[in-house]
Amino acid sequence: MQLKIMMPKKKHLSASRAPLILFLCQMISALEVPLDLVQPPTITQQSPKDYIIDPRENIVIQCEAKGKPPPSFSWTRNGTHFDIDKDPLVTMKSGSGTLTVNIMSEGKAETYEGVYQCTARNERGAAISNNIVIRPSRSPLWTKEKLERITLRNGQSLVLPCRPPVGLPPPIIFWMDNSFQRLPQSERVSQGLNGDLYFSNVLPEDTREDYICYARFNHTQTIQQKQPISVKVISAKSHRERPPTFLTPEGNASRKEELRGNVLSLECIAEGLPTPIIYWIKEDGTLPINRTFYRNFKKTLQIVQVTEADSGNYQCIAKNALGAIHHVISVTVKAAPYWIIAPQNLVLSPGEDGTLICRANGNPKPRISWLLNGVPIEIAPDDPSRKIDGDTIIFSNVQERSSAVYQCNASNEYGYLLANAFVNVLAEPPRILTSADTLYQVIANRPALLDCAFFGSPLPTIEWFKGAKGSALREDIYVLHENGTLEIPVAQKDSTGTYTCVARNKLGMAKNDIHLEIKDPTRIIKQPEYAVVQRGSTVSFECIVKHDHTLIPTVMWLKDHRELPSDGRFTVDKDHLVVADVNDDDGGTYTCVANTTLDNVSASAVLRVVDVPNPPFDLELTDQLDRSVQLSWTPGDDNNSPISKFIIEYEDAMHEPGLWHHQTEVPGAQTTAQLKLSPYVNYSFRVMAVNSLGRSLPSEASEQYLTKAAEPDKNPTAVEGLGSEPDNLVITWKPLNGFESNGPGLQYKVSWRQKDGDDEWTSMVVADVSKYIVSGTPTFVPYLIKVQALNDAGFAPEPAVVLGHSGEDLPMVAPGNVHVNVVNSTLAEVHWDPVPLKSIRGHLQGYRIYYWKAQSLSTRNRRHIEKKILTFQGSKTHGMLPGLEPFSHYTLNVRVVNGKGEGPASPDRVFNTPEGVPSAPSSLKIVNPTLDSLTLEWEPPSHPNGVLTEYTLKYQPINSTHELGPLVDLKIPANKTRWTLKNLNFSTRYKFYFYAQTAAGSGNQITEEAITTVDEGKMAMASRQVDIATQGWFIGLMCAVALLILILLIVCFIRRNKGGKYPVKEKEDAHADPEIQPMKEDDGTFGEYSDAEDHKPLKKGSRTPSDRTVKKEDSDDSLVDYGEGVNGQFNEDGSFIGQYSGKKEKEPAEGNESSEAPSPVNAMNSFV
Repeated sequence: MQLKIMMPKKKHLSASRAPLILFLCQMISALEVPLDLVQPPTITQQSPKDYIIDPRENIVIQCEAKGKPPPSFSWTRNGTHFDIDKDPLVTMKSGSGTLTVNIMSEGKAETYEGVYQCTARNERGAAISNNIVIRPSRSPLWTKEKLERITLRNGQSLVLPCRPPVGLPPPIIFWMDNSFQRLPQSERVSQGLNGDLYFSNVLPEDTREDYICYARFNHTQTIQQKQPISVKVISAKSHRERPPTFLTPEGNASRKEELRGNVLSLECIAEGLPTPIIYWIKEDGTLPINRTFYRNFKKTLQIVQVTEADSGNYQCIAKNALGAIHHVISVTVKAAPYWIIAPQNLVLSPGEDGTLICRANGNPKPRISWLLNGVPIEIAPDDPSRKIDGDTIIFSNVQERSSAVYQCNASNEYGYLLANAFVNVLAEPPRILTSADTLYQVIANRPALLDCAFFGSPLPTIEWFKGAKGSALREDIYVLHENGTLEIPVAQKDSTGTYTCVARNKLGMAKNDIHLEIKDPTRIIKQPEYAVVQRGSTVSFECIVKHDHTLIPTVMWLKDHRELPSDGRFTVDKDHLVVADVNDDDGGTYTCVANTTLDNVSASAVLRVVDVPNPPFDLELTDQLDRSVQLSWTPGDDNNSPISKFIIEYEDAMHEPGLWHHQTEVPGAQTTAQLKLSPYVNYSFRVMAVNSLGRSLPSEASEQYLTKAAEPDKNPTAVEGLGSEPDNLVITWKPLNGFESNGPGLQYKVSWRQKDGDDEWTSMVVADVSKYIVSGTPTFVPYLIKVQALNDAGFAPEPAVVLGHSGEDLPMVAPGNVHVNVVNSTLAEVHWDPVPLKSIRGHLQGYRIYYWKAQSLSTRNRRHIEKKILTFQGSKTHGMLPGLEPFSHYTLNVRVVNGKGEGPASPDRVFNTPEGVPSAPSSLKIVNPTLDSLTLEWEPPSHPNGVLTEYTLKYQPINSTHELGPLVDLKIPANKTRWTLKNLNFSTRYKFYFYAQTAAGSGNQITEEAITTVDEGKMAMASRQVDIATQGWFIGLMCAVALLILILLIVCFIRRNKGGKYPVKEKEDAHADPEIQPMKEDDGTFGEYSDAEDHKPLKKGSRTPSDRTVKKEDSDDSLVDYGEGVNGQFNEDGSFIGQYSGKKEKEPAEGNESSEAPSPVNAMNSFV
């Protein structure tokens, strides 16, 4: 182990400077001597002081040591030399002091009981081990004993003794029965620290034949059992209560002694009736909060890691309803020796000073003694360089002969401590023990620790440098530890680099380079989130990790801090954990852990699995009365979602078996319900639990409960009295169901009498039906009716009286004084006088008007008469007739209506409706279009609604942009059905608006559109058709054809003049740029040349743009510019020597013709 040291400058200290010597000794004590240097032995491993062995296995006594030269080993047994060569069963491991005693082949473990001590020795000294006490474990049997049955009365106290055999180590005690089931313990029954079983008071259920005490010896893995104890508890009619008394400990006070560091256990067990409760307090102090525990139903007080401060008086109090008693336990804490300062190895160079300190404490105070190489220092050879001062040995001006191993022994009556510490005198230059060029990788913003383990004698000083030419690092930024480690408290990116550790003493210098790299921390940028899912669904947790690009993270998922279950339902990909078909066991904490070689981070989320509750169970019926019962149940698991309510349903197995009805609901915290019952019902109940996710399945049905019969609680409902014939009264009602009958023999008592007479009630008892007919009644007379339920147990309460009527007959009288008031051409109002009530002979439902149109005043034609009916509810004496046809002749009559039907009709009344506005003309057509005229034909309105006076025609032109021109208004006689419009624009679209008129006004209009023709040879397009010349696709097609023809002509012209050599061609060859020959804007000719021949127009059918120009960007050549021939002169070689001459001349236009054939677009534009 590399031990921490400070790095002061080397100083020679005298014995008079004790504090500084002590400080220096503490610093040097941590020095680890490399194994290649000469050094005294050091014990590295040994068996425990108290070594209990298993007598069935070989004995192994460990003793390992290191040193240079390697040490030799020897043993003592019970204080004398143990010659292992003389015992064939004992062998020593090669290069070690560990002994093995082969007792498995022969021999007994008891033979080798004793105290053993190991010595490791070389030329520099001798180290010794602790005294190792070897004892074989023991698990003796219980002594045979005959146990009598224990008989006692109910309420008495009882102690069942265990008294296990003394074993090594002591056994663990517990009580069980013959079935190896632990006996239940409570505040009344419990096991004491000594193993006995204490009963504060016995009950009859404590009677049994098999109270068995077991002793488990862990070292040998054996269990011994005591003979069973039989206990018989006799039930007493009365047992007297009593205040508490202590079963253990006895008396009012006791003492307890415990060693420091052990567990202090204090026990108080009391008997009494009722069972006493135990309380603990500490007098003049408080119980330590974090070290105090209560066991065995507070009958045992335990304080762990007890110290001397825990000494004092502890009081236990036993209390029941009849009183309380106290017991005081006086606790004294003793202490075996423990170290204050244990001696440490001391490495000195010749001439240096040093100290060994051995300081221990205990209760009582331990005695300190020194040994030198295993021999008491008093009889060891003298060394002028050492001086003993109690627990301290002071060395001055040491030499190589001063090297030795010193033993310090601190002992008192409770134990001892033994420590070896060597003094090694060496002269060694510094050496760096850390590997050269070690690379450290550290996460940013964390401490970086750069190791520089070193050795040297005298003790070297350490300095750190950064970079090749850096200065020594200062302690205001860095921390320089005693063992040479350099700490950077918060490493940053700029901390990356090479650091040099330099160790110096008077014998030399050593250095080492350390490399540091700072890495970005690993972070979880998307953490898993808390999830609540229903059982059977799928849940996904996300975990996105960001890390340093030079580090490779591994991401793993844990559930409740353990590995995920090996289940195919768990799927892990790069960033997600998916759990499919979630069940209850999947609930818990899921943690995403991202690990790199330098750091790890984690994030957790809780999964809560919820579902509808499990069904309630254990349904029980109590407090069973005639009209109520109490139902109780045990709730099922709420599946992590609290139960909000319980729904209770019932089944009536007698009247409606298999059909469940809602009974009531109770809050989720309630597990009982008082249920109201009806008589004569065979009840079964079931319960369903409801939470936020829904309702559970129904519970199992409860036991059946049949209530006693009783008279009905209610009478039939929906009682009515209506006659089906003029001479009867039909009484109907909604009968009671079986659940409402309250008993067997359900019948109904039907009673009736005339409302306005003095007759007595007439009654009839009928079976379980829903109708009774009374015959021979007057027509439509009011009756008082009542229906009462009864069964074998009696009658229901007095029923309510209902008003009914005997049967109706048709009304006898027609309404009188019927007259009509015509409101307008489509609406009339009818009035009539009501008929006498007696003549209605039933319930007045209203009046009904029959009306029909006899003929139209305008057409005079006969047709099928269709009657219409309007009914006016109640006693109204007037009504409106809507939807009449204007200018028509109508007839109507009125009748009264009751529940039986209609009465006679009133005399017919006749009325006429005035004229109205006509409907739109039936049709409108445009025929015979010409250049400047259009002919309109139409059919009159199908519903003139009067006498037509005239037609109105309005029309207006529409240009190519769909804008409307001026509107022309024209009146046409009513007897016309054809009209020709003249002097119109040719090739123009017109829109027409046409409607008829009567004296009442203008009717609805009809519209149409039409186009005049282009010339006499072509007909105008039909109404609503589209001119093809205005279509974009047609214009584009014509332009493309024109451009293609133009390009072909240019190619032909070039090929025609290909062989000539003339200045123009050379100029064109030299300058392939159309801008060399600019086109004049006024006539389209080239600025430098002209054609002497007259230009000819293009052939008919060709197309040019409508503005009669050729755009320059389309082509700089024009067919008109070049013409069809050239007037010039040629040289003998055929080259052209002349110039173009002449200018273009425009030909006069005649009529509609021009030098270019007009396109349809141009034609349309010219007309508009």
